[in-house]
Amino acid sequence: MAIALVFLIFIALMVLYFYLTKNYNYWQKRKVPCADGVVPGIGHFWDLITMKKSFSECCRKIYNDNRGHSMVGYYNFRSPALMVLEPELVKTVMQTNFANFHENGLKIDPDLDPLLANNPFFTSGEKWTTGRKRLTYAFSSMRLKILLESVKQVCEQFENYLDKKLSNVGKIELELKDLFARFTAQVVSGAGFGVDGLSFNEEKEKESFYTMGKSFLEPSGVNNITFLLVFFLPSLSKIFRTPFLPKKADRFFRTVIADVMEQRRTEKTPRNDFLQLMAELERMEGSKIDLDVLASHAFSFFIDGYETSGTVLSFAGFQLASHPDVQAKLRNEVMSVLDKYDGVITYDALKDMTYMDQVISESQRIVPSLGFMTKNCTEEIELRGSDGLACHIQPGTQILIPVHGLQEDPRYWERPEVFDPERFGPERKHSIERFAFLPFGEGPRICVGMRMAQLQMKACLATFLRKYSLELSPKTRTPLKMIPSSFLNAADGGLWAYIRPIH
Repeated sequence: MAIALVFLIFIALMVLYFYLTKNYNYWQKRKVPCADGVVPGIGHFWDLITMKKSFSECCRKIYNDNRGHSMVGYYNFRSPALMVLEPELVKTVMQTNFANFHENGLKIDPDLDPLLANNPFFTSGEKWTTGRKRLTYAFSSMRLKILLESVKQVCEQFENYLDKKLSNVGKIELELKDLFARFTAQVVSGAGFGVDGLSFNEEKEKESFYTMGKSFLEPSGVNNITFLLVFFLPSLSKIFRTPFLPKKADRFFRTVIADVMEQRRTEKTPRNDFLQLMAELERMEGSKIDLDVLASHAFSFFIDGYETSGTVLSFAGFQLASHPDVQAKLRNEVMSVLDKYDGVITYDALKDMTYMDQVISESQRIVPSLGFMTKNCTEEIELRGSDGLACHIQPGTQILIPVHGLQEDPRYWERPEVFDPERFGPERKHSIERFAFLPFGEGPRICVGMRMAQLQMKACLATFLRKYSLELSPKTRTPLKMIPSSFLNAADGGLWAYIRPIH
């Protein structure tokens, strides 16, 4: 009896092993090199499952181990996927043959996450085209100049918040992601919804947009499992009914939108925020204003404007604190430009701060907020690399673009480990390999909110640098190590700095 039981267990394990590994000769059959370290059922993401590395870092390792190839196969759990390793192939996927790869690889289940389902990042086809047109109009130069007025109000609140903390003390120690996330949450609530997000009000912090964003975007074990299920194991996500956005956050955004729109029915003064614009576009297109659709657009504005911009600002702040010479040079630019504009932050003043563009770009190169991008093949195509490797890509195959790997590859960047904003200066920026620098993506699906993100980040840094200085705190663990449970790059232990007023 015992022997029979052992035999049955052995057979069951063999069947399971065969099931888990049956796709694992996919790349050998196609004569495409495959990354080392595949684990049955897990593919190349054992370190992700065990929380030793983030998804970005797993991709970065595959890139660095296979630099000699133009492309390399890997397994996303049981599914075969392809990583393109050279900029020319990245260009093919993102721009030249966009029609073959017009879908982003990350998907959202509209039944589980209705508010996120209309975000152009997750949509495709006609829905994507319509959403993209609306947002392109929303972020035109004319609209950005209007939205800047809301951003400037937040800049004043930001100054008051820091002044209050610095009153009667020579310096304060703050975590930069926390500080800048308050700023971006407040911008989103004002420029997006036309309401006070309470992000600088520590007495009412529990009710703030900042706290709501933290609840489902902050790195944690629970949030990591949610990311994993929603974006990488969607079949399990459906079984367990796991939404990306918790019910509490869903209710929060729907309630805010309903309250704001109810209030505006009785207001005679027109508003100039993103929500009002979306409502006007609905009317212009002859549609009845659907509160669910408005809530979905507003939530997209929140996600895009809050988390990624806060992440970029925190790493830029870290670099400025670590490089006092760069900080001094940037402060001089801010002061001299603002002198020309009577001390007022205007759209044109921010445009004139070109060294600030260089600093932000170099910070994004060294630590991109998202270290990878994924695309789905929608129409069969052959990809051919400069090394002679060729692969027929079938519809449904996921293509991965290793952003972090490309942005630190010494073949495209001189001394890539060095923070050097001058590489983006007027004399050198033309020699940059365009598809080896992808902070906002590229091609037709380049981030539609890029200019809004740059506007709020530059306004924030200009406001900060003209009054305060940054100095790295010993609390910051260097060299930086990223939190494995974070979807976007986040520093383990935080990015701590001393802030002092400039006398």
